[in-house]
Amino acid sequence: MSLINPDVTPEKDFPLRDDIRLLGRLLGDTIREQEGEAVFEIVERIRQTSIRFHRDEDEAARTELETILNSLSRGRTNQIIRAYSYFSHLANIAEDQHHVRRSRAHAMAGAHAVTAPEPREGTLARALKLALEAGVSQEALQAFFASALVAPVLTAHPTEVRRKSTIDREMEISQILAQRDRYRLTPEEEAATEESIRRAILTLWQTSILRRNRLKVIDEVVNGLSYYDYTFFKELPRVYASLEDQLVEMSPTWQGVEIPSFLRMGSWIGGDRDGNPFVTADALRQALLLQSKHALGFYLEELHCLGGELSLDERYVNASEQVHALAKASPDASPHRQNEPYRRAITGMYARLAATAAGFGHDDVARHAVGEAPAYASVEEFLGDLSILHRSLVSNGSGALARGRLRRLRRAVDVFGFHLASLDLRQNSDVHQRVVAELFEKAVPGTAYETLSEEQRVELLLEELRTPRLLTSPYLEYSEETTKELAIVHEAAASHRRYGQASVPNYVISKASDPSDILEVALLLKEAGLLRSREGEMAVNIIPLFETIADLRNCSRVMGDLFALPDYMRLLRSRGQAQEVMLGYSDSNKDGGYLTSGWELYKAETDLVGLFKRHGVALRLFHGRGGSVGRGGGPSYQAILAQPAGAVQGAIRITEQGEVIAGKYSNPDLGRRNLEILAAATLEASLLHSEQPAPREDYLKAMEELSESAFKAYRSLVYETEGFERYFWESTVIGEIANLNIGSRPASRTNSRRIEDLRAIPWVFGWAQCRLMLPGWYGFGSAVKEFLEKHPDTGLALLQEMYREWPFFQALLSNMDMVLAKSNIAIASRYSKLVEDESLRQAIFPRVRHEWEDSIKTLLAIMEQETLLDKNPLLARSIRNRFPYLDPLNHLQIELLKRHRSGDADEQVVQGIHLSINGIAAGLRNSG
Repeated sequence: MSLINPDVTPEKDFPLRDDIRLLGRLLGDTIREQEGEAVFEIVERIRQTSIRFHRDEDEAARTELETILNSLSRGRTNQIIRAYSYFSHLANIAEDQHHVRRSRAHAMAGAHAVTAPEPREGTLARALKLALEAGVSQEALQAFFASALVAPVLTAHPTEVRRKSTIDREMEISQILAQRDRYRLTPEEEAATEESIRRAILTLWQTSILRRNRLKVIDEVVNGLSYYDYTFFKELPRVYASLEDQLVEMSPTWQGVEIPSFLRMGSWIGGDRDGNPFVTADALRQALLLQSKHALGFYLEELHCLGGELSLDERYVNASEQVHALAKASPDASPHRQNEPYRRAITGMYARLAATAAGFGHDDVARHAVGEAPAYASVEEFLGDLSILHRSLVSNGSGALARGRLRRLRRAVDVFGFHLASLDLRQNSDVHQRVVAELFEKAVPGTAYETLSEEQRVELLLEELRTPRLLTSPYLEYSEETTKELAIVHEAAASHRRYGQASVPNYVISKASDPSDILEVALLLKEAGLLRSREGEMAVNIIPLFETIADLRNCSRVMGDLFALPDYMRLLRSRGQAQEVMLGYSDSNKDGGYLTSGWELYKAETDLVGLFKRHGVALRLFHGRGGSVGRGGGPSYQAILAQPAGAVQGAIRITEQGEVIAGKYSNPDLGRRNLEILAAATLEASLLHSEQPAPREDYLKAMEELSESAFKAYRSLVYETEGFERYFWESTVIGEIANLNIGSRPASRTNSRRIEDLRAIPWVFGWAQCRLMLPGWYGFGSAVKEFLEKHPDTGLALLQEMYREWPFFQALLSNMDMVLAKSNIAIASRYSKLVEDESLRQAIFPRVRHEWEDSIKTLLAIMEQETLLDKNPLLARSIRNRFPYLDPLNHLQIELLKRHRSGDADEQVVQGIHLSINGIAAGLRNSG
């Protein structure tokens, strides 16, 4: 059974075809052996019928498909769903491996070429080449690296459907495919590798895809930590090593220069309590403890291996006095190592690090130290000892040894510290308002904080911030909410004392709409000692998050009013005169639709750039992007370069959410590539695009017209059409998603079914599951049609020019091209039949279909394409490969939803729905 049409498979994709055929054959064999020939035959019959229906909405195929699916027993249905789900997962593995294969082929072609080929887009090599050609000096590059910050921030959200147990087996298959690809195997070795894959697939088949119980916050922390083992621990140091080596190739003056660690990791897992009641002070403490344990465990293992490697004998090579001092201080008294100062120094360092781990509460280190030693007082002290080894090796003719494991370990320690990843706190401004109101009321009864005007609140908060005394009292009782919020900031302060300030450096405020929202958090930080009024110092960045369309339009006013407060500017100076602002892609999209969300984000950034420049404040943007286009997803490289001029000032943070984390970072080669893309794009945007001219006035005017029309069309459907809320809940799996054990966070902020109260993530996820992808395109067709009616002679030419010349518009449309290609109106039409009220269905679905058709038609005209993805053959290939196995999952899901909603309470029906959700998410890859 093949996923690829051989007639349209280019030669370079033959290895991908072969891998998919191999994996498909082995999975097919497994299904036959485990479930019988009859099950496999049904799988194939459904696939063929689904292809006919997919191709042209063949009514005969629809009837045949429904007949097949209706005849399946509950148990047989789940077997079929599992089969298609695993086909999707295995196709993903093969595709990821092919990306790695093509990258290696490009690198090897360059190595053997007479003239060096152009470096690939999105690589640091290309970014450095462009910088060199643009005349960027070494001093400017060094200044960039010294102040830059690039941070992917891992988050846990309720679209992550993969279990670590299955990811581990998939990683095993990926590694075997890589070995087959890179080595010529004997027939015996070929048979052995195939047998290994067969065992891994059998294990997958016999392992539950689903979790029996809902994840706890700590489970999410542990899942997030696994990506450090897969990718971050080893690949991040390699990114730095490669960058430094490339700089030396550019100019020998870079020799010996160590680039500051500007590419670091962030996390929300265990600190994001906006709408998640399970994130408490204890959860925060446990998350930081687990992070620290993971980091120190890695360092201890690497030190052990380093000691095995550096067996240098002082009778043959010199060592510095500092190395001898470390060796002398070591508790290692073994006579076998008396002439090996490096080893004795390392065993002493191991003993100190083990003591440090024990001091943090990590009592179960893998290997015991050779003796007692004092703990390290800070990560800088540990890094200093590693640097002593490095300098001694380099100065005594052993520089090659310093460039191996020691180089990577030094970089890892510098990047990850004793805390591993910077953990952000996040909470909703409504909570802060209630807490602060209670604190004032307890201290000064009658304050009535919540009834005060914004000006009065700011005045009261500033007055309190100026005094060093605390507002809270240990002799008063507070509500449960206030007690929990105070406990969080006190735990953050404790983490600073344990692991350093980098452990919890940021506090994000959801729904920030006024300066008082920022000052309320400042007051809470003061209560924990994280803000010192007298000194004018703040130990945590306060970051407002602007999410809705109204918030985005209002953000420059809020920040301007904040910067007008001398007290706040004094605090900001203690943070290096830099202010971070977070922009929310998800809620703005749910609020106003894709086109308007993108445009309002762009305008907000432009306004913020100008405002910050006038106030002399450095701007750092934090992009709250999700995996789907409807939540800001899409290629990171193009997204960063499409930012307005000046928006990327050497610093950017980007959320990595849900199943996208596994897609980007479970494979180490792909993980390194994604990390490099973020660094390269930030360098290019900061040094090469920072002074680019503003878009032409007619571009801006056209975009404003398009946005206004798209906003009107989107709001008319989603918020002004009677019954649309019911249509959404009945035509998607949103109700079933809410009950799936795929995250610790509830799907809605309240018990309401209102779209306004629904989290943006399940909103997008629900539309993706039914293959309509509505948040990624709705309103575009109406907007363009209206624009062309107003400008019949010049409109299309202008939009085509905007697509060719304006990176923002280009990225906007390219992402829409992708999401429309993943949509399927035929399948969506079957989901619409789940809506019981036929008049409601007829009032909405034809309208949606018409907009879908108009959006595709107008998009193709502007992009000057014959079909979707004409300019993206890689994604077109991916869709062609996987959709024959994805579409049947939708059809099966529909039948199960019918059964479940008609009252069939059988556990197998519920399990089948959840299995189908998993499989569809895997096939789409960026659905949440």
